[in-house]
Amino acid sequence: MAHRFKKHYSREEARALLPTLRKWLKQLQQSREWLRTRDRELEKPLTEGCDLGGEKVNAWIKHLSQLQRVLREFDTREIQVKDVERGLLDFPAIIGGREVFLCWEKDEDDIEFWHDLETGYAGRERLE
Repeated sequence: MAHRFKKHYSREEARALLPTLRKWLKQLQQSREWLRTRDRELEKPLTEGCDLGGEKVNAWIKHLSQLQRVLREFDTREIQVKDVERGLLDFPAIIGGREVFLCWEKDEDDIEFWHDLETGYAGRERLE
């Protein structure tokens, strides 16, 4: 049977990444919030046809690049970011010979759940 993912995580491998993943999620959340705030601030001047100039645009691009860089860190490891605000991540894994996701949220202390590739969060089951 062909697998959708090249990398599959054991519970221990996923657990070992949690401190780094928490840091990356915090960076993602901060960048997203900064961008959201600036978008609201820039919306009116842009619709009025104002030229915003270099400094504001450069800062916006810098934060967008930071967000993309962190997302690539997840992507290269095949860890799926399902919800940035909740810090919901899925790690490809093999359980009982089946390809599944280990499922983790940032407020959880450990990797304790899994679900089928198609069922998503609603199909979460506790790891034994």
